[in-house]
Amino acid sequence: MSPGPVIAVVDYGMGNRRSVQKALEHVGARAPVTREPGVLGAAAGLVVPGVGAFPEGMTRLAELGLDREVRAAARDGRPVLGICLGMQLLFERSHEHTPTIGLGLIEGEVSPLRAPGLRVPHIGWSDVTLRRASPLTASLPQGGCPFYHVHSLVARPRHADDVIATTTYGERFASIVGHGSVFGVQFHPEKSSRDGLSLLGAFVAMCAAGPSALGTSAQPADRRPVAIASGAAASGAAASGAAASGAAASGASASGASARLTAAGR
Repeated sequence: MSPGPVIAVVDYGMGNRRSVQKALEHVGARAPVTREPGVLGAAAGLVVPGVGAFPEGMTRLAELGLDREVRAAARDGRPVLGICLGMQLLFERSHEHTPTIGLGLIEGEVSPLRAPGLRVPHIGWSDVTLRRASPLTASLPQGGCPFYHVHSLVARPRHADDVIATTTYGERFASIVGHGSVFGVQFHPEKSSRDGLSLLGAFVAMCAAGPSALGTSAQPADRRPVAIASGAAASGAAASGAAASGAAASGASASGASARLTAAGR
C-alpha cells in the first residue's frame, strides 16, 4: 500500500493538535504537527486547528510566519481545512474581544453566537444540515448528521454559496464553509466519531488527488452576496435574502458590525 499524502497540522501553539493528527493518521494521511516552512510548503494540504480566542490565534500565526504559509497553500490550490477557531481564522475579521483582521481567505466576519435563553458556549452534539454539494461532505449522509461543537462565536460568510452546511443553536449558522480549495468546520471532526472521520477521510482524498483534481467543483461560479446590513435599526430588524436555492441570508446586529445567517426558504 502506498503511503498517504502529507497533510501538515499547522502548529501555532493553540488547539488540539495531537488529536487532529491521530484522526488524520487513522484515515490514511501522514500528518506531521509542524511550524517548519519547508514541511508546510511541501505538504499536499494543511489543517489549521484551534481552540481559544481569535486575536491570540492571529497574533501567533503572524509572529511565526504561519499566516503566510496558509495563504500560500490556498494560493497554490492546495486544500486547507480550518477546524473550530481554525475555521474562524480563515475569514476577514473577528469581533471577539477587539476587532482583529483574519487570514481573509473567505469573505465575511466572525461575531458572537446569538442564542438567547440557551447556554453559551454551545457545547455538545448538534445536527449539521447540508446545504450544497461539496467534495468535503460527499461521504456524509445526505440528510445530515450530528457533530460535536464547542464554541461561543460563529462565522458569517458574506456569500451564501460559501456555506456548505448549517447548524441551529439559538440561530442558524454556517458550520461547514468552503471557497475554492479552502474549507472550514465549526465543529470538531476529530471528536465526532464515524462521521467526523468520514469527513476527514474526504479531505485526505482531496489532498491525495492534488489541486488539479479539485478543478472548480469546490468553488461555485455564482457569487450571490449574503445581505450585510449596516447601521442597525432601533428594532434590530433582520435583513432577508430569499434566493431561489434557499441559500442563507444575514441580518443586522445591534452594532451593524456582523451579519446573522438565517435560512431563507429552508
